[in-house]
Amino acid sequence: MSKSAQPRIISASRRTDIPAYYADWFMRQVEQGYVVYPNPMSFKPVWLSLRPEDVLFIVFWTRNPHPLEKHLDRLDELYRRAYYFHFTINGLPKTLETNNPPVDFAVSTFLRLAERYPSQVFWRYDPIALSDLTPPSYHVEKFGQLAERLRGATKRCYFSFVSWYLKVQRNFAKATREHGVEFRDAALQERLEIVRQLAPIAAANDMILYSCCQDALCEIDGVTKSRCVDMETIRSIAPDRFRKLRATPTREDCGCCESRDLGYYDSCPHGCIYCYANLNREKAKAFYDVYLKNHALPFD
Repeated sequence: MSKSAQPRIISASRRTDIPAYYADWFMRQVEQGYVVYPNPMSFKPVWLSLRPEDVLFIVFWTRNPHPLEKHLDRLDELYRRAYYFHFTINGLPKTLETNNPPVDFAVSTFLRLAERYPSQVFWRYDPIALSDLTPPSYHVEKFGQLAERLRGATKRCYFSFVSWYLKVQRNFAKATREHGVEFRDAALQERLEIVRQLAPIAAANDMILYSCCQDALCEIDGVTKSRCVDMETIRSIAPDRFRKLRATPTREDCGCCESRDLGYYDSCPHGCIYCYANLNREKAKAFYDVYLKNHALPFD
């Protein structure tokens, strides 16, 4: 046993899209058996074992897992398929999602991944951002289109509404200045009205909606509380890996259990202006450019 006291759930990653942009880096850390990454508060280095005996499960978060696909055979060999994927496909306009993969590419990748890992790939329509370009009717139509295309590949759709953190407000204001697009938050009643339209669409496509970080929406039939990092889900996939882990919510109404997230903030070049993990697109792109030049991250 290495330095870890017990096997841990690895989150890869809420802070950046590791499968899309840092898949090769991740695999180098896997092969060396550990990773060192910054504590998000103190920025001090944190050491984390990635040896198979120290990894209980891996939760991947991504909008484009294609660069990771070439490594899946090796990951399967090491971790015995002990992971699931949160795969975000929103299909929003480029003003909101600058560098996301095209919807057709994302859907085909989703279907391919779900065929390889049945019941281990979950769709995220996340977050719901309301603007002049994306009013409620836009989301209802887009959600319906995507749900039909993903029917049979997953039974879960996780969703949330934009969290208006200060950095998000700044990015919205910049988009308003540059593109003339106005953004707005939605009060609870409007959120309920939107989700009441999404729920029957999900049900018609054999999906359950999971509300991420807003329990008030769970009063709607067909909507349940999200636990994005969830031991019960892990138990359904790998019963032998079940442990009793404490809840460690990341924000109000979060249902996640404890995990270790090995990502870096301000490092994802997707350029989504509603992203809570990036201060701005330019900083994230600069970080990625340095990575491409050095083939390493700061704590390597």
